[in-house]
Amino acid sequence: MRTARRYLAREIYRSSAVVLLALLGLFTFFALIDDLDDVGTKFTLLNLFYIQALSLPTRLYDLLPIGLLIGAILALAGLAQRNELVILRVSGVSGMKLLIMLWIVTIPLVAGAFFLSEVITPAAEIKSSEARLTLLGKSGGGRLASGYWFKESDDHGGVRVINISTLLATGGVEQVTLYEFGPDQQLTTFSEAARGHFGDGTLVLRDVKQTRIDDSAISALADGHKPKAPLTTVQALAERTLSTSLTPERLIARILTPERMSLMDLTDYISYLKDNQLQTERQVVALWRKMAYPFTLLVMITIAAPIGFMQTRRGGVGSKVFIGILLGVGFFMLNQLALNVGMLSKWAPWVTALVPNLAALTLGLGALILMENQHNVRRFRQTQIPWSKPAT
Repeated sequence: MRTARRYLAREIYRSSAVVLLALLGLFTFFALIDDLDDVGTKFTLLNLFYIQALSLPTRLYDLLPIGLLIGAILALAGLAQRNELVILRVSGVSGMKLLIMLWIVTIPLVAGAFFLSEVITPAAEIKSSEARLTLLGKSGGGRLASGYWFKESDDHGGVRVINISTLLATGGVEQVTLYEFGPDQQLTTFSEAARGHFGDGTLVLRDVKQTRIDDSAISALADGHKPKAPLTTVQALAERTLSTSLTPERLIARILTPERMSLMDLTDYISYLKDNQLQTERQVVALWRKMAYPFTLLVMITIAAPIGFMQTRRGGVGSKVFIGILLGVGFFMLNQLALNVGMLSKWAPWVTALVPNLAALTLGLGALILMENQHNVRRFRQTQIPWSKPAT
């Protein structure tokens, strides 16, 4: 069994690697063509290649399930064509035992996908976002044209809104705008700082221009009379220290889309959003989908098993690969449909993450069991269903 499992693993890994290289090359080529319009004097062709190279880990993470499905179908169809699967079946290996062997073969890929998701992809996304911001003046993730926005509670029962124009790779910030509201949601202080950095639970702002608004400003303006004292005071500060729940890690999390964050950063960011009464639906769904991602690879190998086990006389390798591509694209579309419909319909996050996988797993297992018992099914039809008997 160990020899057969190693042989299966070698064939599947080799076929999947070839398919993934082809898919990566194809999608990277399309991305290069799409971004050629940005090439100019400042953004050179070399910069374009650099950004596309940083996108390769994310692209590999997205294509891995479909690549595994097509690669496994290619490998198993080749084994079936050479009658090697028949030899395994004759030696006493059932279809379910073969499927368990395929699941064991997939475990190293699951571990590699987890490392790719937790370490390589977030780092590459951060580098790509910084490069796009430096070279193109725009960035993906949570950056708006006005910068990054954060909201949190202060120590006095009020609310603080922070706008950061630039996030530095060192964890520092530049061009910070601070809006502070009292418990009655009235603006009390407006501050602008040239730069800042994070300490242990603090945000230290430097070169601060601070404008304080008097508590009686609204009533004074409502009276329509000239106030006896200025309603605002402007003060220049060399440094101002704020206690904050923001950290460099949470700033980085704001750059990334939830699907590209690591599980630890995503969990921490969700707790930050909940503490500040902000929406967390998208982040929670992304957390469930990331936890279900390794399960997706097992689902793909389960779908590939019955297609690859079919004998060649029922269809060549090309037809099996075509069926695999259709199933892979169909599963991807079903997954995205479940995500969008779940977000709109307020479904539970685990439903949008697990139901497509469970449906595909049930389909694959059902097809494998039906294929395993096809002789019994045929005998049942002939004995129990009169009109299914062949004419004599």
